[in-house]
Amino acid sequence: MPKQEVRSVDLAVPNGHFAQAVSASSQGRLVFVSGMTARTRSGTVEGIGDITAQTHQVCRNIRAAMEAAGGTLDDIVRVDVYVRNMEDFAAIHAVRRQYFTGVPPASTLVEVSKFVNKDYLIEINAIAVLRDGQGQGT
Repeated sequence: MPKQEVRSVDLAVPNGHFAQAVSASSQGRLVFVSGMTARTRSGTVEGIGDITAQTHQVCRNIRAAMEAAGGTLDDIVRVDVYVRNMEDFAAIHAVRRQYFTGVPPASTLVEVSKFVNKDYLIEINAIAVLRDGQGQGT
């Protein structure tokens, strides 16, 4: 795996499922995953009004994009998370722990006032580093 968690004794322990910093080998291919929402393959919104269900769908969508690129969720080094309600922090991180089981990515989480669809509660984009020769995607 091309990434390693970086920890500093001069920083507080993260209060969610993310790393203080992540280092990744410069020998590899970068994959940039666009913001994923709870939109299913059929175009419907999964889990309307349910942050846990929506976060699961978002993570499944990110996983599908990573698999299409020839990688896995373990290759993700950074995520940016946009939410409608910061009070959902604990629920979101509980779901993230189920998908990001290795070194967690570096992360930013911010509350926003609107998404392109009124039913979306969360959107996550990602950056990954794939090892040289690891999957070329489709």
